[in-house]
Amino acid sequence: MLGRRDPQRSLFEAQAWPHRVPADSFYARMGAVNDVLFRDDDLAGAYCADNGRPSLAPSLLSGILLLQFYDDVSDGEAIARLSFDLRWKVALNLPLDFEPPHSSSLSVFRRRLVAHGQERYAFTRMIQVGRAAGFLPDKVTLLVDTLAQHGAGAVQDTYTLIRKSLRRVLKLAGYQVLVKRRGLAANLADYLDSDQKAAIDWADPVARAAQLQVLVQDAEAVLALALDHADDPEVRAAAWLLTKILGDDVTTDESGQPQIGEGTAADRIVSLTDVEMRHGRKSAAQRFDGRKWQVAEEPSSELLLAVEPVPANVGDGRDWLSVIEQVETQAGITVARAIADGAYGTADNRADCAARGTDLGSPLALRPTAELGKTAFAIDLTAGTVTCPQGQTTTHQRPSHDDFGRRVSAFFFERSTCAACPLFARCVHSKTQGRSIVLNYHEALLQAARQRQVTAEFKDTYHQRPAVERKVAELADHGAKQARYFGHFKNLWQAQWTGAVLNLKRLFKLAHGDLPRLRQAMST
Repeated sequence: MLGRRDPQRSLFEAQAWPHRVPADSFYARMGAVNDVLFRDDDLAGAYCADNGRPSLAPSLLSGILLLQFYDDVSDGEAIARLSFDLRWKVALNLPLDFEPPHSSSLSVFRRRLVAHGQERYAFTRMIQVGRAAGFLPDKVTLLVDTLAQHGAGAVQDTYTLIRKSLRRVLKLAGYQVLVKRRGLAANLADYLDSDQKAAIDWADPVARAAQLQVLVQDAEAVLALALDHADDPEVRAAAWLLTKILGDDVTTDESGQPQIGEGTAADRIVSLTDVEMRHGRKSAAQRFDGRKWQVAEEPSSELLLAVEPVPANVGDGRDWLSVIEQVETQAGITVARAIADGAYGTADNRADCAARGTDLGSPLALRPTAELGKTAFAIDLTAGTVTCPQGQTTTHQRPSHDDFGRRVSAFFFERSTCAACPLFARCVHSKTQGRSIVLNYHEALLQAARQRQVTAEFKDTYHQRPAVERKVAELADHGAKQARYFGHFKNLWQAQWTGAVLNLKRLFKLAHGDLPRLRQAMST
């Protein structure tokens, strides 16, 4: 049942006694608005209305979690600070003799909010306050960047992934029960007894190859057993995961023997403790295992309007339209413009933004590459011609399809024309045909974007984008570069509540010490 904070003030409240917490600190300012910062009734839907023992007040727990992300501490340390840290007592308006709850109360509260779809509560609340205080306009510009986050799960090699996956299938299928285990082959039963790597010389490639063969054979036998439990969704999911690991990591050589595949599958599983973690890159030299956060800031107020986790292995601009829609729904505003780096400026993103009236300011490559890429050619869509860097023009085209199966045109030059060109070796890679240029499905949008980005207006606008990098650095200061939890929804929780911390800090600065104005906005 929903518990509420007692409005009766205590003689022992930290605020009632002289203290040394600076009045302009985050803690003191939070204490000045604490009674209206979070509201118990906002979360009443997550509690039973008329049954059970009253809970800890959700407004108090929300304040504790906000401070936890502000100071970047664990659950245990957060509870300890409730006991001895005067700053926390001031921030939460707690009495000096306050008896803190057990640390499990925080994890129970998190699970409750996630179960009721309230993981965005604190972030949405800070945006609502910013709107009510007049700091956010009705139409906004978004400055966009991404933050690379290391996952909380252990990164595991192929041998470990296969071994643990097949063990999981066996356990979920109930083979650890003595009655079922009696019919299990001895080599498979060994996986139930031990979760340790095989005692081989792992520096010996021959020994590793032999062990891989054993693991693959055992995995195939376990998958055959799993067919008898196809009606069990947990067994089916675990078997699918094992099948995916084998498909992503293992190939066969010419003699049919299994071997570790070269390269990395695009959606490869890297951890069984958090199966949603992926390999990702912020640059060619910087690899990480985890997720990325898409971060969007409104420049006039410097408030964050989006902190959204996405898989590490996808491009920064994927699902960008859903982020814009989330911002508009969460903040009750219209996104008129978004300014992002080149990763967001795909043709499909430009088309989606144009269709909804959002101006996407994102640069495209302009200079020809050493290999004479497509940008080195002049494409006239009106005349239906393509002209190469040496002045040769073609009207020859044939139908083609892009990666999404959409029909596009491919212009091509005759082989004889290309063969006589001094740039032939750099330009043409086909052994039988001349150079071809495949148009994008939204080629006209790309041409307009390239023409626009050389203008002074675009350059002045795009110079605003680096401001969001300061927000990314600030998120990192509050622990954002390391995941606290496993799974998407708990990671979304971390993103949203860390973003709420930054927004509350910014609200204090925007108010210029006028806390009554903030209190009024929080009370509406």
